[in-house]
Amino acid sequence: MSSSAITAKDLHVKFGGDAVLHGISLSVSQGQWTCIVGPNGAGKSTLLMALAGLLPCSGQVLVQGRPLGAMQAKKRARCMAWLGHQEPVSDDLSVWDVVMLGRFPHQTMWSGISAEDHACVNAWLDRLQLTHLKNRSLQHLSGGERQRVLLARALAVQAPIVLMDEPIANVDIPHQSDWLNTVRQLTAQHTTVVSVLHDLNLALRADHVVLMDQGRICMQATPDDPQLHQALKDVFQQRMTIAKVADQWVVLPI
Repeated sequence: MSSSAITAKDLHVKFGGDAVLHGISLSVSQGQWTCIVGPNGAGKSTLLMALAGLLPCSGQVLVQGRPLGAMQAKKRARCMAWLGHQEPVSDDLSVWDVVMLGRFPHQTMWSGISAEDHACVNAWLDRLQLTHLKNRSLQHLSGGERQRVLLARALAVQAPIVLMDEPIANVDIPHQSDWLNTVRQLTAQHTTVVSVLHDLNLALRADHVVLMDQGRICMQATPDDPQLHQALKDVFQQRMTIAKVADQWVVLPI
C-alpha cells in the first residue's frame, strides 16, 4: 500500500466568520493521482489551498510526515508545486520567463539561473508544445495557451507533490489529452498529483476520487466503486447517469 504524501487532520476554514470547511480529514497516497470533485461552492479549491498552506486554517496538515507549518518556505516550495485557477501573472512576461519562475525554489541569491534550470524549462516547453511561443508575452496568448504555460511553470519545480486547481480550464481536447498523459507520466515516476476538476469524465480517470459537498467530504473511493457513483448522483441531484464505455467511466447529464 502507498504511503501518505499529504495527511489532513480535522481541518476547519472560515471566511469572514462563515465556516467553509468542516473538520476535513484526508490522506493522499504517495505517487497517485487524487482528484477532488463536487458541486460549485463545495469547498474544493479551499481544501486544496489549505493543503498547500496558502490560507489559514485550524487542524493539521502533514506533508510526507512533517508538519506543513514547520517547513521553511523554500523547502515547502521545492516539495509542493502549485497551479491555481486563474492565477494573476504579469502579462508583460514572456512564456520562457514565466516557466523559469518555477525554478526559483532551486536558486539562491548568488547562484542565478543554472544550466540545469535552462534544460528543465526547455524540456517542459517542448513537452507541453510551447517552444514556439517561448518569446511571446502572456498578453498575446489565448486562455488555453496561458493555462498550459502556468502548468509548465508548476511542473518545472520538479516537486514530488503537485497541486492543481482546474488545470485544464479553457484547454482544448487535444491538450486535455496531453495533460492526462502528463499526469500519468508523473505518477509513473512516483510524483503525487492532487487536482480539483469540474470535468467528472476526466476526474473518473484518477486513481482516487474525493467527493465534497457543503464543506465536507462525502466519500473517498476509487473511480469504479458503485457507491461513489451513487454518491455522485446524490450530490448532483440525480442529474446524471454513469456508464462504462470502452473501459472508461462516462458521465452524461440527464
